[in-house]
Amino acid sequence: MSSRTTQTIQHGKVRLALHTLRSEGSGHPLLLLHGLGERSPEALPNEFRLWMGPVYALDFTGHGESECPQGGGYTAEILMADTDAALAEIGPSTICGRGLGGYIALLIAGGRPSAVLGAILCDGPGLTGGGPQPGSPHIIHPDPRSTACPDSFALAEFCTDVRPPDYAQSFVRQVDRLARVERPLTVCAVQRAPWLDAVVNDPETETRSLAEALDAYAQPSLREVDPS
Repeated sequence: MSSRTTQTIQHGKVRLALHTLRSEGSGHPLLLLHGLGERSPEALPNEFRLWMGPVYALDFTGHGESECPQGGGYTAEILMADTDAALAEIGPSTICGRGLGGYIALLIAGGRPSAVLGAILCDGPGLTGGGPQPGSPHIIHPDPRSTACPDSFALAEFCTDVRPPDYAQSFVRQVDRLARVERPLTVCAVQRAPWLDAVVNDPETETRSLAEALDAYAQPSLREVDPS
């Protein structure tokens, strides 16, 4: 039986489902971001049970219990703004994302460094492109009448990424300069698309197990940040 509770938050015209998997705890929150075509877990996964603070999970636009906008038009920045809306509700948090969720965790860590207390990037579906060469010329045509979730437009538009690896690197540089925690990026993923290889190649990025990452960010070392 599910033990989670759900609240609705607003991002533009879309209502998002933000789930509380555990409400109590002495530490800061952990926010889980799912992969492409996935949804938030019904209950707190075992691998996160030792986290000392509250645990939340967000359904991205077009996924799970969140709304699907008509006609698609998905971008990673839209999901980044989904996550920003969740952080405005729950406060500064460590973020753990799978696949597509890991990509969004990187973007929001660079875009909102004061609100992200460490970003953990794990294996999962979504955004396998992002290399220097053009992708497949095949164009997917989702049915615009479909109301299924996950949204078929999201599945089509997030299966690859047209951005080159240096787009991800620009967010890594932002994280390195402005993050509040030491070693703010941790990669746990084994399967690495070109954009993720670019993240790993940064000397400030850690590569370690999920358990080690969670332990490190549960009580992170904070640092003084000079935004100038």
